[in-house]
Amino acid sequence: MNTTSHLLDVYSYLPFKPEAGEGVYLMAGDRRIIDFYGGHAVAGLGYGHPDIVRALDAQARKLFFQSNAVALDIREEAARRLAGFAPAGLERVFFVNSGAEANENALRLACRITGRSRILAIEHGFHGRTAAAGAVTWSSRDKWYGFPRTPFDIGFIPRDDAAAAERLVDDGVAAVIVEPVQGLAGAHALDAGFLRAIAAACRRHGALFIADEIQSGMGRCGTAFAIEESGVNPDMLSVAKSMAAGFPCSALLMTQALADKLQHGDFGTTFGGGPLASVLVSTVIEVIERDRLMDNVRELSAEIAAAMPLGPVRAIEGRGFLLGLRCDRPARQVLGALLERNILVGTSADPQVVRLLPPLILQREHVHALLNALADIGRG
Repeated sequence: MNTTSHLLDVYSYLPFKPEAGEGVYLMAGDRRIIDFYGGHAVAGLGYGHPDIVRALDAQARKLFFQSNAVALDIREEAARRLAGFAPAGLERVFFVNSGAEANENALRLACRITGRSRILAIEHGFHGRTAAAGAVTWSSRDKWYGFPRTPFDIGFIPRDDAAAAERLVDDGVAAVIVEPVQGLAGAHALDAGFLRAIAAACRRHGALFIADEIQSGMGRCGTAFAIEESGVNPDMLSVAKSMAAGFPCSALLMTQALADKLQHGDFGTTFGGGPLASVLVSTVIEVIERDRLMDNVRELSAEIAAAMPLGPVRAIEGRGFLLGLRCDRPARQVLGALLERNILVGTSADPQVVRLLPPLILQREHVHALLNALADIGRG
């Protein structure tokens, strides 16, 4: 226990303190560390991106904050850009602050609109640490949930089991919430047929399909949003993490049909959609599209996959820059060995899986550094 800090002792820190960031690098003293983890997938454009810094500086000088009590052109523009970037049919946007908050609102809306009190999620999924989002997070009640009861009834569908999905989705289900690529679980990409089976069952029974793209969205999986790979059109989609390049921001997108059921006062937020967050959302989308970063993700991801198995890595999972490297030893050992070689990766809920969540601006030289380090570890 650290008795000299006023911070709660609830985190296990890595053995370095970053002092600055530049591109895909973190600087700590005389060390220059390639960041393949991106702060839990938040640093989608890396560190100090000139477009991000310029947009933030200009907006901060012009109007630092205003609430949703007034209309803002910059907020309207961010919503327009985000809806245009999202899968077809998700035309309306509600800005909030964190992924958990976006999911919380999606789940509340599903219960309210359907009048039902049961939510289904997928085994091993993670959706946040608030009351509703935590309730649909796999194993949370056994580990950290803490609330005496959940706000609705919950069921979990076995991963990639289409028959179970068709059996469990019935007329009592308000919604099914799904991570198309399960991040914390070890970067497991759900089977496209499984996702389509859930969507079809939701349509038959009047349940809503919620795509949680908090970690997998904003180009990270090689498409704007990972759900596009399955051809499923969700009723709602939550996005956060890298959507504002590190500035706290999230959004809930929904169809016009759902938006038509809302009235003034049904949703609310103090900081969501503020000027700084809004200008950064628009800038992030502009950079991703202008610099063809999704092409970069697909090309470099394929190069990483083609090199496997390598060193301690026996298999690769996930999609794009949301990858899981299944190792022949505990993931923490591999993390430590890579960090000794100035490469930062992450772990996951699966103790054998190392996670890669690098910035979308990653270059081939950085991929080669990772592959060479993995090969070196295998020789050790």
